[in-house]
Amino acid sequence: MNYLIILLQVIVGLSILNVWLIQKNKPTKWRGGNAKTIVEEFQVYGLPVWMCYVVGTLKVALALALLAAIIYPELKQPAALGLAILLSGSIIMHLKIKDPLMKSFPAFLFLTMCLIIAFV
Repeated sequence: MNYLIILLQVIVGLSILNVWLIQKNKPTKWRGGNAKTIVEEFQVYGLPVWMCYVVGTLKVALALALLAAIIYPELKQPAALGLAILLSGSIIMHLKIKDPLMKSFPAFLFLTMCLIIAFV
């Protein structure tokens, strides 16, 4: 079971880093509304641009903490729960603008993985 949790930590951590550091200015089918970038996505949600940077910083820091938790296990639960809270916010924002449910699938999937990491 330990290896499965580590695998989930790597998948979630690297995926969050990919979204926020590599794919942030690229369009994907998962972005809210018709947004092409993360900043545009936050604007579609009716959120201020500064909130994008706050959420991005938190997600990157928590993703790094989740990866570091492979060596420092005491970081695992706080990092996973912090990401779970932020991912819940992502799902709520998709619902707020009435996106098709499929657009919130990645957030739901990673929320589920974070809860497994935190509590198994």
